[in-house]
Amino acid sequence: MIECEFSHGGSVAIVTLTRPPANAFTRDGLKQLQQAIESFNAQSQVRAVVVTGNGPKFFSAGADLNTFASGERDVAREMASAFGAAFETVQNARPVVIAAINGYAMGGGLECALACDIRIAEEQAVLALPETAVGLLPCGCGTQTLPWLVGEGWAKRIILTGERVNAAIALRIGLIEEMVPAGGARDAALAMAERVALLSPQAVSFSKTLIHQARNGVSRAAALAVERERFVDLAGSPDQLEGVNAFLEKRAPRWQVAT
Repeated sequence: MIECEFSHGGSVAIVTLTRPPANAFTRDGLKQLQQAIESFNAQSQVRAVVVTGNGPKFFSAGADLNTFASGERDVAREMASAFGAAFETVQNARPVVIAAINGYAMGGGLECALACDIRIAEEQAVLALPETAVGLLPCGCGTQTLPWLVGEGWAKRIILTGERVNAAIALRIGLIEEMVPAGGARDAALAMAERVALLSPQAVSFSKTLIHQARNGVSRAAALAVERERFVDLAGSPDQLEGVNAFLEKRAPRWQVAT
């Protein structure tokens, strides 16, 4: 289900969702995704992760609905737990996670993309959370993350009316950050990931955590206080000294990646 490879000297990990024909998630596949991200968290040389789908048509169609055909609540509980654990792990990953949406991102497939830090979609991509059409609801953080990104109105249109959103609309409403031609999402995401690898590992990590404080209900005053503390924490650090001196010496910085 999950295929992993590396690029840019091992600083960028590539996760490909692979389960023909639609890259649908199973419980085992969700566990594999969670374990892959946890592994990358522990590999300090991995600075960014690109998540994409196998093939030209699907990023991921979400859950395999055969799983829910019996209506067993224990099965539903296990799947909800697996979706939540996997996508919260993606959302809270140490590396920057970029979704390369190469086609349909439906249900849990869109929730996977929502859990990423940044989303790049190909022009033919279609995004939706159609769970209510089959008597279910998004259980992989979708009801909470989508309103944060696009506002309550568009979140209600997508979840409560089953509206499908094309890439152009997704870009306009802030559901994705970039739209690229068909076949271009993976390369665009890799180029972005390689830019991440050029930056200070510690500064990026601190910044990502601070950005997430706004969504996690931390008060503005408390978040600003932590922001200033982290700025001071960086002062005199190996990253800060290397970054400033590299700039002054007009050379590329040589970051010290912890082992």
